[in-house]
Amino acid sequence: MKILVTGGAGFIGSNVVDGLVEQGHKVTVVDNLSSGKKENISQDAAFYRVDIREKKLDRVFAAEKPEVVIHNAAQLSVRVSVEDPLMDADINIMGGLNVINTCYMHGVRKIIFASSGGTVYGEQKYFPADESHPTAPISPYGVAKLATENYLYYFYKVYGLSYIALRYGNIYGPRQDPLGEAGVVAIFSRKLLEGGNPVINGDGLQTRDYTYVGDVVRANIAAVKSDHVGPVNIGNGVETDVVTLFGILKKASGKEAEETHGPAKAGEQRRSVLDSSLARAVLDWEPEIAIEDGLKLTYNWFKRNYKSL
Repeated sequence: MKILVTGGAGFIGSNVVDGLVEQGHKVTVVDNLSSGKKENISQDAAFYRVDIREKKLDRVFAAEKPEVVIHNAAQLSVRVSVEDPLMDADINIMGGLNVINTCYMHGVRKIIFASSGGTVYGEQKYFPADESHPTAPISPYGVAKLATENYLYYFYKVYGLSYIALRYGNIYGPRQDPLGEAGVVAIFSRKLLEGGNPVINGDGLQTRDYTYVGDVVRANIAAVKSDHVGPVNIGNGVETDVVTLFGILKKASGKEAEETHGPAKAGEQRRSVLDSSLARAVLDWEPEIAIEDGLKLTYNWFKRNYKSL
């Protein structure tokens, strides 16, 4: 199958591309390399250096004729979205809408969208959150993800463009950027490798549903085959606070490091954990990697690749 992946040079996107190539799909990557890295892209995938907001995206679709599009390209940071909501909306809403409209114009069968269960629900009313939980995002990042889901629903109802919005928990794993504002596991891993003390925002008791990127790859492959339409949570269903996360990573690293704290960050909710029962039902998917195993795999990857990052 011909599959186009936006953001395919980035952390999640490049891992998904590798999984698709292994499955025998013909893959095209679209990425402007603003945060992704060219060396992440499989040699078996076609690559176009194009921004998702540009009109030239149309030419890529005309040339490659994708049947399915997996839309990962995005401004990635909740904190950056709080600092510059206009920029976040330009990339994540207008860029996303350009991708969706281009899919419609070129007869794409389905879009698989990298949404965010960690932000679209806002401060949760109950735990874990299923897909029927109220959506009340408290960051521009979450607002943009939800807006894109609403555009996908519109194009489905009016034009029949099928979609699945994968509402991810907090994804971590190999290739995550240790120098960025997002991705606490990567940031902590880098700090530990440097012999420093990672800084925990606030009291560190804020929880997230940490999900290993390899499990996310399997979810995307399953979504390509599925006839389901709508949002689907992808998470472990386990709440882990940042202090506990630090402890697990510290043990995996064998480093002597102290727990240090900084100010809490605006726009970040207190607790987040997802119910992935629907994914089991419609994608035949469930997480396989426990957080202790995933963090050990991730830290060891950073240890092997630290000098090249």
